[in-house]
Amino acid sequence: MSYVQRAEYGVRPASHVDEDDPLFVQAVARAMQVLSAFHDTGRPLSLNEIATASGMGRSAAQRVVHTLRQLGYVERDADDRGFVPGIRILDHTRDYLRLNPLVARASPVLLELRRNVRERVDLSLRDGLRLVYAARLQSKRETFFATLVGQSVPIYCTSGGRAVMAHLSDAEVDEIIERSERREITPKTITDPEGIRAKVREARQNGYALAMEEVLQGEVALATAILAPDGTPLGAIHIAGSLSEWEPEGFCRRFAPLASEAAGALSRF
Repeated sequence: MSYVQRAEYGVRPASHVDEDDPLFVQAVARAMQVLSAFHDTGRPLSLNEIATASGMGRSAAQRVVHTLRQLGYVERDADDRGFVPGIRILDHTRDYLRLNPLVARASPVLLELRRNVRERVDLSLRDGLRLVYAARLQSKRETFFATLVGQSVPIYCTSGGRAVMAHLSDAEVDEIIERSERREITPKTITDPEGIRAKVREARQNGYALAMEEVLQGEVALATAILAPDGTPLGAIHIAGSLSEWEPEGFCRRFAPLASEAAGALSRF
């Protein structure tokens, strides 16, 4: 399976990748395929598993893994059960966060929003068919899953995704729906195309998007989009709470204006 094909299957959402480009370096692409093999696993991987997940032969995977181990980007896990990402990957995460101007500008805005709402506040950035969390400020009740920067969620079934889609054309929304896997993450996940379109229309009308228990059971979340100067949605600010403490109407009434104000402060006009 090629690098482009793996991108389409969601290991690394990408666009406009031309493997025939004379400047395209296949060796670098193979290294990225190996690192991407860890995206969906919850345990160390064997060399055979890495080869299978990255779509290359065992011999080629062995050479890439060996090189990445030498550089500190792959290592054996503490119990020697297989391979895991190495600590040097965190250097690049830090570089992205500190050099991304939107993330840098968002920090004081998110901190102030978190003080005001006392619930979880997230900043997500759009990457193809998904949103990637670039900042997460926690509330009093969180799971490990909800604390991870770099965690991604689909656009089609999340409050942030619908806030983003609300600022796209109908044709662009239809393309996202068509290309998305649209699987049920929880029993409440809306996967029907017309149901998704209805939620996008609702977000356009309200100025914010709402999702209830579609990614995490018991959670209510609303989001507003962050826009570039030309109106292109770059990502979203999310506020998430527990349905054991909030009725959806009260949650929206209390937090939608604050989320909109925060997103407006980060949008460039």
